[in-house]
Amino acid sequence: MEAIKGIGVSAGIAIGRAFRLSEVDRRVLFRTVEPGEIAREIQRMESSLEESKQQIMRLRNKITLRGDADAARIFDFHLGLLADPTLIEPIRDDIQRERVIAEYAVAENFRKLADQLREIGTEIFAQKATDVIDLQRRVLTQLGGRATDRLADIKGPIVVIAHELTPSQTVELHRAHIVGFATDGGGLTGHTSILARALELPAVVGCTKVTTDVEDGDMVIVDGEGGVVIVRPDDALLARYQLLAREGQQRQHALRSVAGQPSITRDGMPITLLGNIEFPEEIEGILENGGTGVGLYRTEFLYLASDIAPTEESQLESYRRAIELAGGRALTIRTLDLGADKYTQGHLAEAERNPFLGLRSIRFCLANPEMFKTQLRALLRASAHGPIKIMLPLVTHVMELRQTKMILNDLGEELEEEGIPFDRNIPIGIMVETPAAALMARAFANEARFFSIGTNDLVQYTLAVDRGNERVAGLYNAANPAVLMLIKSIVRTARHVGIDVSVCGEIAGQPLFTPLLLGMGVRTLSMSPGQIPAVKRVVRGLEIEHCESLARRVGSFDSDRQVLACLRDELRRIDPEALAGSEGG
Repeated sequence: MEAIKGIGVSAGIAIGRAFRLSEVDRRVLFRTVEPGEIAREIQRMESSLEESKQQIMRLRNKITLRGDADAARIFDFHLGLLADPTLIEPIRDDIQRERVIAEYAVAENFRKLADQLREIGTEIFAQKATDVIDLQRRVLTQLGGRATDRLADIKGPIVVIAHELTPSQTVELHRAHIVGFATDGGGLTGHTSILARALELPAVVGCTKVTTDVEDGDMVIVDGEGGVVIVRPDDALLARYQLLAREGQQRQHALRSVAGQPSITRDGMPITLLGNIEFPEEIEGILENGGTGVGLYRTEFLYLASDIAPTEESQLESYRRAIELAGGRALTIRTLDLGADKYTQGHLAEAERNPFLGLRSIRFCLANPEMFKTQLRALLRASAHGPIKIMLPLVTHVMELRQTKMILNDLGEELEEEGIPFDRNIPIGIMVETPAAALMARAFANEARFFSIGTNDLVQYTLAVDRGNERVAGLYNAANPAVLMLIKSIVRTARHVGIDVSVCGEIAGQPLFTPLLLGMGVRTLSMSPGQIPAVKRVVRGLEIEHCESLARRVGSFDSDRQVLACLRDELRRIDPEALAGSEGG
């Protein structure tokens, strides 16, 4: 028996026989053709591109039907590449000029593009390089006349073991037979991980040596919550995990029954539970899970999905769609939170040495006023169709808020002159994500209509920890007393001044932190839609006075271990089943 530690990226427990998926790279030999065969090679190339396009569209539709638009949009990059003349024309030119076979021209040009993306040195472009290789394999498969994949013949229950899985391979896993997967490489935010969560496929990535230590046919357990792969378990451990898997399924079924119940504590305090989204269609998922609106609509994907900046009209259409689906409920739209590994580094002449402390978020927007004005105009115009709030990310200086409000005032005057309707009283708020903003909360509260505490970045900047750096990731902990002191201070200031305050970082969706946040005075939490039922069930078992007592007790601790131990004891008392599924920390 062996336990291999990795990164749990898709919750659940999968038990089955191992199927080792070997690398599928194909070596394409250099070979030339006669001048009279050039037209045929170009036709083969074009046909393979078209068939690949049709396959990708079918994959995207398959994911869309599951209701996960975010995951489906991953394949937009693939489709964009197939239509990109800067990639396709050189392939055609090589066939004509060098008289090489279509396979060689395709392989060489895709490889060059992947190498260029890797050389940029950021996570997002490394992921795009993986997508390029994924697409290269698909086109070469079409050229070779092998449209079927070895995965299609698998019978289960099977756990796939691979060095890495491409997005296409992940989608093509047959859910009836393949119950989970584990890979040597990969990370929490990779496209394969996103798709695994969309497919509800338990997965552990970043295992380093899983392909070395696992043989075909081995009994394997993939614990997507604990981030561990257990190879050849003994009978006792296998029985234990089988029980945990059944309990997990029962827990999910029980949570669905909570969704339609009111979010109110035992002593009558209403708690607002909202959802975080990236696409308007996700609003339906919020309502199905018992949420009452959108606490954070991330708008970055409008830019990340294309190499061309979205127009005012295209943005307006997305915002109008969100307003329509929200149906008058809360809808907070965050302006572009671009930067670091998200977008901006690819648009700079020279990448920043430390992009997380560089030109990102509101700084990037204010440094690119025309782009920012396009978004703000679209938001103002959208406000005529229903209530929205505008939220600014990573604000650290009061002048950033004031400057944005001035731009909005100027744009409002333009719209009035053009006779275009908009809401003249849109609430403008900020995300509090840095110690600077937390310490200056009083000054910001005099200018902003609301606060949203973004705990993900607040933890990172308070503790000076890059959670993507495996050497220090263990220090990243929202239970650190310094972080909790800042959250408590922000909430106290907002309530004293009389403005709304919510929490929208990861801890908002973790039942472990729910009693503490309520005890600190938080009354609005915003999270991934699927987390809402678990948090709601905990809320319904709480009393505010007891939560306040808990917050005072936690405030006396000086280590995150003490905090977590106390919170686990509390949750165990309130809702033991929530503790079983909690991520804690």
